[in-house]
Amino acid sequence: MKTIQEAVERTIRKTPFIEEALNEKLINVSSLAREILPDVSKLLQKEVKVGAVMMAINRLSPASELRIRKNIRKFTLSLGDFIVRSDLSDYTFKNTNSLLKEIARILNKASESNDYFITVSQGIFETNIVISESLQSFVEEFFKEERMISSVNNLASITIKLPKENLEQSGIYYFILKQLAWADISLQEVISTTNEMTIVVKEEDINQTFAILMDIKAK
Repeated sequence: MKTIQEAVERTIRKTPFIEEALNEKLINVSSLAREILPDVSKLLQKEVKVGAVMMAINRLSPASELRIRKNIRKFTLSLGDFIVRSDLSDYTFKNTNSLLKEIARILNKASESNDYFITVSQGIFETNIVISESLQSFVEEFFKEERMISSVNNLASITIKLPKENLEQSGIYYFILKQLAWADISLQEVISTTNEMTIVVKEEDINQTFAILMDIKAK
């Protein structure tokens, strides 16, 4: 049977933003207790007093979370260069037997110039292609028989070069994307390789995105 402490921890852990703001003492404990009281009571299947929830919140140990944040902040100081690309388009196609052949054609076309930008991410049911707008006509030609799920223009990207230690540090992607979420920047795509992370946003958001990432690196 769950205790009040366990129910409170489970409820708060589901919302990392609240947990971090609580550790920074940006949230009123009494207000938070009243807010999560229905969820805690539901988990325990009984009525719980606000005072008991407040005591449980105050007993939460931030040690593990603070250690992770300290390591991440140290890690961000070693982030590599940021590479910005503009005039991008984003296409999503339904996976078919013929799609790979057309992807090979567009990759071959993109290889003709270093000025072209292209990334291909294949999921189980669909494939995403982010590409320079100058290659749009070739996408429309090569993929005209394929089922396009969506397309978006006027995008830009920032590629972050990650230190090799990124594979050993938990929370890196969360730490970076959290800053953008707090700034209400919607992400079109997030693309990653072993030591690179590319964030695709609307061109109108690229300057703010770049400023936020630079601020992370400077801290």
